[in-house]
Parts: sequence; C-alpha cells; structure tokens
Amino acid sequence: MANLGLIEEIPSISDLYPQRCNVSTPSSTVTLFWCFGCLVAFAYLVYPILILALARLFGRTPVPTVPAESALPVVSLLIAAHNEEVDIEARILNALSLKYPAGKLEIVIASDGSTDGTNEIVRRYTGSGVQLFAYEKNRGKAAVLNESVGRLRGEIVILSDANTHMAPDAALRLAAWFPLKDVGVVCGRLVLNDPLTGRNVDSVYWKYETFLKKCESRLGALLGSNGAIYAIRKDLFPVIIPGTLIDDFVIPLEAKRRSGCRIVYDTHAIAYEETAPTILAEFRRRVRIGAGGFQSIGMLWPLLSPVHGWVSLTFFCHKILRWGCPFLLIGMLVANLLLIADPLYAWMLGGQSAFYALSLVGNWIPVRPRILRYLRLPTMFSTMNLALFIGFFRWLRGGQTGIWTRTNRSGEDMRKQTQIQHPVGVN
Repeated sequence: MANLGLIEEIPSISDLYPQRCNVSTPSSTVTLFWCFGCLVAFAYLVYPILILALARLFGRTPVPTVPAESALPVVSLLIAAHNEEVDIEARILNALSLKYPAGKLEIVIASDGSTDGTNEIVRRYTGSGVQLFAYEKNRGKAAVLNESVGRLRGEIVILSDANTHMAPDAALRLAAWFPLKDVGVVCGRLVLNDPLTGRNVDSVYWKYETFLKKCESRLGALLGSNGAIYAIRKDLFPVIIPGTLIDDFVIPLEAKRRSGCRIVYDTHAIAYEETAPTILAEFRRRVRIGAGGFQSIGMLWPLLSPVHGWVSLTFFCHKILRWGCPFLLIGMLVANLLLIADPLYAWMLGGQSAFYALSLVGNWIPVRPRILRYLRLPTMFSTMNLALFIGFFRWLRGGQTGIWTRTNRSGEDMRKQTQIQHPVGVN
C-alpha cells in the first residue's frame, strides 16, 4: 500500500507540460503538412525505388542490332546555332571525325540569325561536305528545327548542339537502334567536363537522373532526350510550336504520343559538354528549363492518360510532381509555422531551418574528401526548386521566350585567345 502512495505522488503529464496539453493542433493543418512532405519525399526518394522495382519486374533491356555497313541508314546530323563563332569550328571538326560510312552522313549547321562570324566559318567547310542553312532572322531553336528537318536527306536525324562534342562512334551507336521498327527516338548519354582540367565532373544529381533514365528506358517510358545528343526518325519528327522552350523534351514525347514509338537510352552513345561557367549561369539555365517544363504540360498532358502505359506514371511522378515541389515545400513551411506551438512541429521547423541554412553555405563546402560532396545536396535541391518556382512565374507572364539568349561558356575566353594565336581553317 506504501507503494501506491508513492505512485499517487507522481505528477501527471498535464502537471509537467500544462501548455502542451492545452495546445489544440488543427487536424487539417497537420494533414496538409504531412501530405506536402510525403509528396516531396515520394518525388525524390520513393519514386526512384519504385521505378527501379518496376523496371526489374516488368522492364526489358532491348539490344541494338549490328547492321552491316551497307544496311546502315543515311543519317543527318543537324546542329542549330546562333552566334557560335567561338565554338562552331571545333564542332564541325568533331562532326567530320565521326566514324560513319562515307556518303551516308550529312552534316548541317542551321544558323538562326547569327550576326557574328558563324556563317563565314561554316562556309569554309562546305567543300568538306558541311552544309549551311543560313536563316536571316533569329526566331529560336524550335522554329529552326521545324524548317530545317524537312530539308534533310537522312531518314534518321541526329540533333546536337554547337558546344557539344560527340564520341567518334556515337553516330554509329545511335543508328544501330533503328532497324528495330518500334524504336523511334534514341537518347545518348551526356558527360559533363571541366574545360580547364578536362575531368568528368558529373554531379550526384546528374548521376541520379541518369539512373532514372536507365530504369524508365527499360520500361519503355523514357521522358524526352538530351538536346546534346539524340536521334529521331525523320518521318516521326513532329512540327512543334514556335517558341517551345525545351524542344528536346517535347519532340520525343510528341513523337511517342502520336505514333506510340519507343524511346530508348543508349549509355554508350556519348557526347561531351562543358559545365556552366558560373553558378548564376547554371541557375538561369534551370529557370529556363523550369519555364519550359510548365509550358510543356499544356502540350503533353494527354500522356497522363493510362492508355499510354508506363509513360503516364513516369510523366506524372518524374516531371509534373517534381515541377510542383516548390509549391509543396512552401505549403509545408507555412503549415509548419502554423503548428509551431506544438513541440513536435517546433522541432520539425528547426530541421527545415537547418536544411535551408546548409543550402545557403553549400557552395562553399569543399568537394574533398568525397563524403563532403553530400553536404552540398541541400544547395542543389534548394536552388533547383527555386529555379522551378521562378520559372513558373516566367512562364505564367510569358517572360521566357524561345529566342536564343547566348551566355559565355566556361572555357570560352581561353578558346578565343587560342583562335587569335592559332587560327584554324581548311587549306
């Protein structure tokens, strides 16, 4: 009985935490907080696990044929360019070095209203088999592609950029897929290099996206391509709306929507590009891509229909849900502030605050040892979502157009100096 007396003297929870017990947590706000958080977690953490499981259960890895040289299709390499006098010569030399049967590779530079020396440089190589489509007015890449593709003689069109260098066997690897009649688009792999050291600097995020591409490709649900290197059957090329911002996303998916063709990802068809010269330049690029993503929903929304199979899932989870994450994060933060009187949500707010604080200093965290790179992930995550948020309003007010706005690249000043000291031309 003495023990019972001791138990009776133990204070209750309401005595210890009177304020906590008087807190009334709005159930609707709690629900919103966890819904927003779970959707963000699904987009970035659960979806990769889901798509990997689906790829292993239901996917297949198609294997390209190895056609005889005589059976290879005629291929047109189309490079759209605007004021690329610094890079265009190196790009042409790279194109001329591609291993492909003589007479079956057409190289075309489509100059979109260039006002520098781009056209003059290209004309030096017309005797080597390079063609110039010189358009007087700068109308944007989408308009140039629409007008140029119909003028090509290849049954397969490889699209690439002026600042891209393709591996010598890239055209062969892309073309090897097209004897498979259900294949309509082939996306190659882009490797990012530091222009000063030449080292591969693929980020954790880039590797994460490459992993998703591989899984989606196995399901036959790959979303778009990379503008640096992809190939499409000429007769499947869709005429896209002039002003389309992310043509390399819209073109393959429009081809798939209209024809049901397969989009595959070939990790061995490689192209190389330099990284963005500054954090600001990369951020502006992401804003443009974000605006293009919201623009593309109005063009590609029919793909959300289940009749399109796995593509409806990947388009919603990988793209639409991802593009909505900035608003989910804001909603999560606002709900958290409304719940701050609850100690649990006060801790949650502290965690969010620490995450965003780390995002602010992430760019100054050293990359060596390698483990420290993961401390930069909050910066990557936050800047990507901020770019999407700004991109949404750019799209909403029509502030982002498809007209080229060229920025200097990482090694551009160095290449300009090299050209001045050692001019290159065709003898």
